[in-house]
Amino acid sequence: MNITMLTDFYEITMAQGYLKTGEWNKKAVFDLFYRNNPGNGGYSICAGLEQVVRYIKNLSFSDNDIEYLRRIGIFDENFIEYLKNFRFSGDIYAMPEGTVVFPSEPIIRVCAPIIEAQFIETALLNIINHQSLIATKASRIVWAGGGDKVFELGLRRAQGPDSGIYGARAAIIGGCSATSNVLAAKMFNVPVCGTHAHSWIMSFDNEITAFRKYAEVFPEKCVLLVDTYDTINSGIPNAIKVFSELKERGTLKSGYGIRLDSGDFSYISEKAREMLDSAGFEDALIYASSDLDEHIIASLKQQGTKINVWGVGTNLITSKDCPALGGVYKLAAEKKDGIWIPKIKISENPAKITNPGIKRVFRVYDKNTKKIKADLIALDDENIDENKDITLSDQISLWKKMTLKAGCFFVRELLVPVFINGECVMESKKVMEIREYCFDEMNSLWPEYKRLVNPHIMPVDLSENLFKLKKRLINSTAFHKIDDGKKI
Repeated sequence: MNITMLTDFYEITMAQGYLKTGEWNKKAVFDLFYRNNPGNGGYSICAGLEQVVRYIKNLSFSDNDIEYLRRIGIFDENFIEYLKNFRFSGDIYAMPEGTVVFPSEPIIRVCAPIIEAQFIETALLNIINHQSLIATKASRIVWAGGGDKVFELGLRRAQGPDSGIYGARAAIIGGCSATSNVLAAKMFNVPVCGTHAHSWIMSFDNEITAFRKYAEVFPEKCVLLVDTYDTINSGIPNAIKVFSELKERGTLKSGYGIRLDSGDFSYISEKAREMLDSAGFEDALIYASSDLDEHIIASLKQQGTKINVWGVGTNLITSKDCPALGGVYKLAAEKKDGIWIPKIKISENPAKITNPGIKRVFRVYDKNTKKIKADLIALDDENIDENKDITLSDQISLWKKMTLKAGCFFVRELLVPVFINGECVMESKKVMEIREYCFDEMNSLWPEYKRLVNPHIMPVDLSENLFKLKKRLINSTAFHKIDDGKKI
């Protein structure tokens, strides 16, 4: 699908401005990054790159697009003619989907003629912000589950079809085992899940008949919803009767169990486990769904719940407690007369002062544990020598320093080429492969960084050269005030 027109209007007005002022073809570098982890967490998971690739590959204005822009009446014909052959011709470097990322470091770096690099801003932010947000939420929920399976069940509560489809994809990347979204499962070749609703039970004369009919149709995937009428006195006993009948016929298969969708999950799951075990169904699973999130799951686990599988919908697909990632796209450098000029955005809020220049991101690992020690944002012509000691410091709290001895650490560069000279050079991966990569990434974090409340904050340092450049640009920026004759 061509989504070239999925943009803010000012991206198009600026494009005409660049063309009319003769600035359109100068090279520029933009960084896409975010400032705060969602949910006050200790990390984020980047996702959405595959859709970015498709967007860039299909970037072009159709005849219908051109006619629409002409009808608006503010664009001149030279610009309209230029758009007829508009394509992306630059370079894009990005962190692979599923990578653990931290605030302020570039997730995507774009180098292209400024008219192209500027135009793609809105679509990239729309795609990366949403999918990274949901992947991060999913990873937090999966972590809270402590090894239990988590199913994504949010389609009916998603904010539109695209959010449901690509939110499901992101949730799988973040660690969910399956999705109830059939279209997403088909599109991305991921496991699909689901059983029946309360309406199935209510459509029959009684609960036991409804259970038996469902078991007849799906004897090998028999998960029964037991809370339609009376969970403990009716639902669970009737489910046990049906499981016994399946067992006698030899059609009871692994994965069978009951689903809870209401009530006190801690108490009910304990009673359910006791009743199932007493009846000889120790391997029956207990599924749960109903407005769950990572905090509720963590609390239930702490109480000793007997739930094995978690179905999470609304709070996952909408990231209800933090509905936006807040990623931004900022100019970092532009080329004039063959020389790259670093650019910086100044703000009275120190957190909003950008890091200038063309940058790369290094991840530093402990050689023995393979855990992340810190990330380092450096200038593009810099490298890290693993044969020399390295001293890292927090870019906000500069007094926090850490020296790693040569031979005790190793380094990985995070930004990899995706497009070079407008041609895609990245090999696409299957969603389930990205999910496995994300699990490896999560395993590279110590538990204190994954805590749901007051997590440890990963050091993200600036190289000495980048820090000096940033400081110099801040000091050299002139702040002009209007001289109205009054004392300032």
